Amino acid sequence: MSELSLRASGQPVTAIQGSCDTHLHFYDHAFPASSTALLHPPDATPHEYREVQRLLGLDRLVIVQPTTYGLDNSCQLDALASFGGAARGVMVVDSSTPVAELSRLTDLGVCGARFHMLSGGAVPWSMLDDVAARIAPFGWHIQVQLNGRELAGRREQLLALPVDVVIDHVGRFMPPVDVGDPNFAALVDIAQSGHGWVKLSAPYESSTEPVTDSAQDHGDLDPLLDALVESAPDRLLWASNWPHPGQPKQPSPATLATQLERWVPDAHARHRILVDNPDQLYFNDTLARRY
Repeated sequence: MSELSLRASGQPVTAIQGSCDTHLHFYDHAFPASSTALLHPPDATPHEYREVQRLLGLDRLVIVQPTTYGLDNSCQLDALASFGGAARGVMVVDSSTPVAELSRLTDLGVCGARFHMLSGGAVPWSMLDDVAARIAPFGWHIQVQLNGRELAGRREQLLALPVDVVIDHVGRFMPPVDVGDPNFAALVDIAQSGHGWVKLSAPYESSTEPVTDSAQDHGDLDPLLDALVESAPDRLLWASNWPHPGQPKQPSPATLATQLERWVPDAHARHRILVDNPDQLYFNDTLARRY
């Protein structure tokens, strides 16, 4: 399905009032990259993303600090301000970030601290517990991206944190595991704990299938997606991962919409994942004033 046919076919499956894209990044060469950055994507601006929003019928968004900028959140905060109350932020802080800065970030709409535990990440595992304790009084959560094959070994640490935990990209198992794998069981345990969430996003980060133009791409993740949707629909979030950094073939908005419909065929469950769950995690403080 092309963007033209998406527009002509009526409302996409994401076009529900209050729908939220819970993971995207902005890039701007006016902001210096970190010396540890491994990815240097081309500029991706709020103006460009608004077209993605329009095509998908999305109302809200969560801007996530990418590894490109390390601990300097300026580029994402600049974009966050341009979307007003419809946006929230997940930024990168460490154990030396002053309380006054955490308070300032909270006032700007930041509600989470990101830990990217793969190459290029700015904050190590050794700071996880300390950062979680520091952000807890502000109501933030921890967002973790890791190779999901480490989840069984990290399960107890993550479940013991004093804040909610969000796991990126269907767990990002590299390569995908079977639903009976202990690491996937750990992901389900985190989701069902009452303090954990999982993002349905970026299947290309795990899949070993070749990328084509078909919305059936990444079918090797389907058993994991099916199991998550069945076992923990009230703890799932959807995200575009726009602008798909590091991907030579980027999915179109039409492909994203078709993938979501395939992953979550039930309309009630889609509403929960697109609207109700983001309400609870990101927007519970001001939702009544906006919708």
